[in-house]
Amino acid sequence: MYRIALTAPDDFDGWRSAARRLAMKGVDPADIVWQVGDAGGDLFGDAPLPPERPGAAFSVPRAFVDLAQSAILHSDPERFALLYALLRRLRDRPGRMEDKADPLLRRVDMLAKAVRRDIHKMRAFVRFRALEDNIGLRFVAWFEPDHHIVRANAGFFMRRFASMRWSILTPAASIHWDGDVLTEGPGTSRAGAPADDPVEEMWKGYYAAIFNPARLKTGAMLSEMPRKYWRNLPEAALIPDLIAGAQAREAAMIATPPLPEKAPPKRQGNAAAVWAAVRSEAKTCTRCPLHRDATQTVFGEGPLDAPLFFIGEQPGDQEDLAGRPFVGPAGQLFDRSLAAAGVDRSRAYVTNAVKHFKFERRGKRRLHQSPDAGEIEACRWWLNQEIDLVRPRIIVALGASAARAMLGKAVTISRTRGEAIALDGGAEGWVTVHPSYVLRLPDEGRRAEEQARFIEDLRAIGERVKTLA
Repeated sequence: MYRIALTAPDDFDGWRSAARRLAMKGVDPADIVWQVGDAGGDLFGDAPLPPERPGAAFSVPRAFVDLAQSAILHSDPERFALLYALLRRLRDRPGRMEDKADPLLRRVDMLAKAVRRDIHKMRAFVRFRALEDNIGLRFVAWFEPDHHIVRANAGFFMRRFASMRWSILTPAASIHWDGDVLTEGPGTSRAGAPADDPVEEMWKGYYAAIFNPARLKTGAMLSEMPRKYWRNLPEAALIPDLIAGAQAREAAMIATPPLPEKAPPKRQGNAAAVWAAVRSEAKTCTRCPLHRDATQTVFGEGPLDAPLFFIGEQPGDQEDLAGRPFVGPAGQLFDRSLAAAGVDRSRAYVTNAVKHFKFERRGKRRLHQSPDAGEIEACRWWLNQEIDLVRPRIIVALGASAARAMLGKAVTISRTRGEAIALDGGAEGWVTVHPSYVLRLPDEGRRAEEQARFIEDLRAIGERVKTLA
C-alpha cells in the first residue's frame, strides 16, 4: 500500500510527480491512498515511492494535462484517485480521451467543469471594498468558493487590478497583492472584510437604473447569480424589491402610449440617465493611483446612439483642466482631420482608454506619460460601460494604448491598421494612430504625409460606417 501526502489541496505538481512514478511501476489505483496531510510535502507510506528512473517516461494527450489541472482543484476527496485511474488507462490506450461515453472520463470532466464554473463565479462576484490602512487605501473582498480555486485565480486579479492594493479573503486561503508581489495567507472569516463602502450607493443606483423588468427571467438569473453570493453583492439588496415590482413595471411600460414620432427613442432617454450615473460614479474613481495627481476624471462625451466610437489614450494637460476629452492640440488636429475626411464629429462619441491625466512635473510644466498596462486595465471598467451604453457600429482605437484597451492585449499599430476586427458584442474595431503621434513628428514633410494618411484612415472608416447603417 502506498500512502501519498500532497502539500496542498491544489498540489498538481506533487500529484503529477507521484502519479508518474507509480504508473511507471504499474501500481494499481486500489493500492494507493492519496491525502493532503501534515507531512509537509514528504511522500510516505507502507511502501516507499518507486524511484525516478532516468530516461523512463510515457506520454499522455495534452488534453488530459489540461483536464487534470482543472479537475484537481475540485473539492471532491476522490479527485486524486480518479485522475490516477484515468492516467493508468491512458498509458495503455491514449485514445480513451476521445471516448466521451467513458464513465470515468465523464466524471473527471464534470469535476473540471464545476471548477471552471466556480472560477467564473469568483471573477464575476468578487466585490472589493475600500479599507484605509497605514499605507493608504487597500481594497478587500470576501468570497466563499466551492473548490480550491483561489491560487489558480490569482493571476486574473493581478492582471485586472494591477495598480490596486487588494486582498481576497476566503475560508480556506487568502491572497494579497501590493502592486508588485503576491503573497498568500491562511483562511479567515468574513469579519476580516469591510461590511460596506461609500461607492456602493452609486453602484446600487446604477444597477437599479439598468434593470429592465421586461427582460427579467428569474430562473436564469438565479442560475447565473445563485443566492449564496447575494450577501457579498451590494446590488443584491435591491433584487427582491426589483423582482417583486417587475410585473407591475412591465405592465406600466406596455400601457404607456408611444412617444410622438419626433421624440427621442426611449432607449436614448434611459441611456442618458444611466450614462449620467456612471459618469458621476467615475468622478470618485480610485481604481488606480492616477487619481491622486490628476485634476479630475475626464469622461467621454457625444451622442449615446453614435454609430462611431473613438478611443484615445488619456486626457492631456488641457483636457485635465477642462474636464472634457480631445480639446487640446491633438484634439484640434483630430477635429480638422475628421472634417477633411467628411466625418461628422457631432455624430461620434469620443473618450479615452484612461480617464485621468498621467504626467511628470518639470517645473511648472506637466509632461505627458503613457499609461501602463495596469492603468489601462483598471480603467476598462468605465470604457466598457460607455461602449455598452452607446452600442456603436464601429469602435476606433487611436494609438497603441487605445488598441490595448479595445482588444485586451498589446498589438502593433502597423500590423492592425486599416483592417476591420470583429469585436465581442457585434461591433467592428479599427486601429489607427493617435493624432498626437502626428504632432510629435519633427520633420514637417513627414508630418504632412502622416496627417494625410490619418485622414485617409478616417475617410475609410466613415465610408464603412455608412455601409453598416
